[in-house]
Amino acid sequence: MSIQSFQPGQIVYVIIRNPHAQDVANVQEAAVVQNPDAPGDLALFVYETYYPLNDEVAVFSSSSEAENAFQEAFGYTEIEGYYG
Repeated sequence: MSIQSFQPGQIVYVIIRNPHAQDVANVQEAAVVQNPDAPGDLALFVYETYYPLNDEVAVFSSSSEAENAFQEAFGYTEIEGYYG
């Protein structure tokens, strides 16, 4: 998806790494919001933090799309629904 196609209030899914354990990543729901630090720009709000919405972030419109991309990038886990 192009970042221009997102609207504030839209729920999307991203693959995000744990900031405390870089070898751990998971699929996380995020909200598209107005960027409070850059009026006119959009941001992703996840884990009570704003992240710039740009082409460097892989954003998916459904959890199944994100989970498929996660599995392609990181492989399948033995426990269904657990990503880490």
